Amino acid sequence: MDPNNPGPDEYGHDDEGASRGAPRQRPPRESLTSDFGQHVPALARTVQLVSGDFLLTVNPVDGSEIEPCPPAERPARPAKLTEAERAEVERAARPPVPPGPAQPTLPLLARQDEREKLVRLLARGRSVRLTGPGGSGRSRLLDVVAEDCADLAPDGVVRLNGLHRSADDLLYDLFYAVHDAPLHRPERDRLVEHVREIGAVVVLDDLEFGGAALDELLDATPECAFLFGAAPEVPEPSADAGIEEVVLAGLDRAAGLDLLEHAVGRALTEDESNWAGDLWFESEGLPLRFVQAGALLRQRDRLRAGSSVVDEFGVFEDVRPGETPYDPADVDGDDVPLPSLGEAAAPAPLLASRLSASARATLRFAVALGGEVPHQAHLPALVGDTHADAALGELAACGLVSPAGSRYRLAAGVQAQLEAAGYADDAEDQVRAAAQHYAWWTGHPSVTPERVCAEADAVLTALAALSPLTSATTEGEPSTAVQLARTAAPAFAAGLHWSAWQRALRAGAEAARLAGDVGEEAYFHHELGIHALCAGQLDRARAELEASIGLRGALADKRGTVAGRRALALVADRSGVPLAIAPTAGEEVPEAHFEESAPPPRGLPTAFPQLQPPADTAHVISRTVPSPAPPPARAGVGLKGLAKRNLVAAGAGALLVAVLGTVVTLGATSENDAGTPSENVGVNPSASQGVDDGSLGADPAAGGDGDTGDATSRPTDPGPDGTPGTSDDPTPTADASDEPTRGGSGTTGPDDGPTGSPTKKPTKSSPPSSPDPTEPTEDPTTPTEEPTTPTEEPTTPEEPSTSDSASGPGASDPVETSTSAGAPESGDAGTPAGETVI
Repeated sequence: MDPNNPGPDEYGHDDEGASRGAPRQRPPRESLTSDFGQHVPALARTVQLVSGDFLLTVNPVDGSEIEPCPPAERPARPAKLTEAERAEVERAARPPVPPGPAQPTLPLLARQDEREKLVRLLARGRSVRLTGPGGSGRSRLLDVVAEDCADLAPDGVVRLNGLHRSADDLLYDLFYAVHDAPLHRPERDRLVEHVREIGAVVVLDDLEFGGAALDELLDATPECAFLFGAAPEVPEPSADAGIEEVVLAGLDRAAGLDLLEHAVGRALTEDESNWAGDLWFESEGLPLRFVQAGALLRQRDRLRAGSSVVDEFGVFEDVRPGETPYDPADVDGDDVPLPSLGEAAAPAPLLASRLSASARATLRFAVALGGEVPHQAHLPALVGDTHADAALGELAACGLVSPAGSRYRLAAGVQAQLEAAGYADDAEDQVRAAAQHYAWWTGHPSVTPERVCAEADAVLTALAALSPLTSATTEGEPSTAVQLARTAAPAFAAGLHWSAWQRALRAGAEAARLAGDVGEEAYFHHELGIHALCAGQLDRARAELEASIGLRGALADKRGTVAGRRALALVADRSGVPLAIAPTAGEEVPEAHFEESAPPPRGLPTAFPQLQPPADTAHVISRTVPSPAPPPARAGVGLKGLAKRNLVAAGAGALLVAVLGTVVTLGATSENDAGTPSENVGVNPSASQGVDDGSLGADPAAGGDGDTGDATSRPTDPGPDGTPGTSDDPTPTADASDEPTRGGSGTTGPDDGPTGSPTKKPTKSSPPSSPDPTEPTEDPTTPTEEPTTPTEEPTTPEEPSTSDSASGPGASDPVETSTSAGAPESGDAGTPAGETVI
């Protein structure tokens, strides 16, 4: 569902002519004064994209909706970017240029041998791993080698960053860097098919995995040559990977002093050269230490220039309590000492103390966010200074931050140095302030998902740091972590940064659980189920969606429950396993089975079960409509009501058949024949008459010469499921003729109908016998048998005998059955059912 463009039948809107996905237009202002009133809230940002075979609508209001992608919505095969488009993508992958005066570019010193070796291996199509510690100039060397390899491959050079990225994430990053596929995330098989055709030199810095994961990345891209940059602690590649290893060592003494002179912008004095020699020995020649030492010397030069220069640049202002920056009034301009060796080994606190207040505040946010420096566009809002964006230039010039992909991070070792100097004392307040800012920014409709994805690491770090603090929020106050995850997660999904989407959802679910926000927790579980379904993890998708449906059912959230059940139906369709949908509040939903129910234990129910002749109409009706039994154990949804309706229909059909048979019987027995049974009925029928003498209530004796028909097809009492069974005993009892028939005149037996008539069907082939009025009748006071329950299968002599007309194929035909029972042969003295009922 699209809250920005609902259909014509949703919510009472009538905009059939609106195109799909087009935003609704705001009504024009009625007057100029309406601008001073309350503004219309911003519309929710919805994005529709294709993920594999699914059409996914990212809906931040009720939860994303997923459905099979219609053929018309399926994207065409993605085409590769042109050379100009690839250049634009590469430019966007670089970190932004810091504002302020342009900083001089330091040369790459003493790296010519490594540079030539890397280019030579990549030109031969070999993959190389460049290993070096933080601060060794690894990223700077990768930049130079990438420029040298610009014309080696048909798809050029692709620059990626592996920080917090898995092998699958890097495959998708490579796909989007080469192909033009907006709002399209191919499934795994299609992804591998596309990346196998890419022929490029891939420069991947900050690699964080090795072993089998790295082998998977290489196997999926056989036409690419990789240049990996990794720290020494990263797992090594497997022995079969075929990756060359190049180790990046520190600079020698001469190269270190040369780099320090370029950083200072002048020649070194003798004291400074000796000081730099001690620094080289302590730092093992790491280039970053010489860049930071050059910043210390530049600050010393400004201090020696006098306080007027210091005031002009505006440093040492708004110093926080506990900080002791250098004060130019405390030292003589010509006697500013060189930093000690300890200060040069850990120069971050000293460098920060000589920066502006905005730069120091930026460092505090970076320390609180785990080393992630917010984008320069966010610094004015976070710091509270309109010119705070210039702080990034100060930090970059001092070597306190270094580029990492399209953003900046604290340089190697700076985080620990600043924490020791007390920059993490108010980290909780900094994290909360950053999370509140990002919650507002990520949810604003004017912010594109691509911009949110570029700031993903800072957002996720703030979310992860704030989630454990959620339980300490004020009662009634919305959780900041929940708000941040609620606004950032849909942006990550729309920007196709799905690893960040998953991390935000998990952090949001935990924060909502700690805050006791059931509605938001249901939303996060729903989104996790959608993510798992798109990733092909059906078991996890089932668990997350069922949890979401249960929580939303407890809240009576009908729209959210419907969205969850639709997604759960897709899970069942993909897995082939029926799902048990949890009932919602006030709703009883039995277990859903998409298979036929098992037949009853005593035969299949029919709409018109086998009926006895119309002569036993009341008896048939009383046995055809028993009390409804519960449905079988494997019945599907709604089978309980269906079984009840079938029983009622069967009873109604039986009653109709009995009425029709009675009418036909009356017509057949109304002729004036000498042997008409209606003229031979006495007022007191004999209780000792058997089947052969026209009796109505007993089975024939064992030695009788009457035709009893097929005993195996005799209808018996209905079972617990309401269906007539058949007798398992084909032989009638031997003493059936000795027992009196139940229910004499005016007496109602337990198995008789409402009229109390002991009507039984005479056999067609037995000779009739005249009734004897003198025979004694059954005493009404004589106790009868206890009535049997419908679940008992009677085998007593009270069972009626069946003739050929009842056991043949036409037994269910009401006309044939009634005619055979109601038109006896000449001399038949049996009592017709029609007259007895009347």
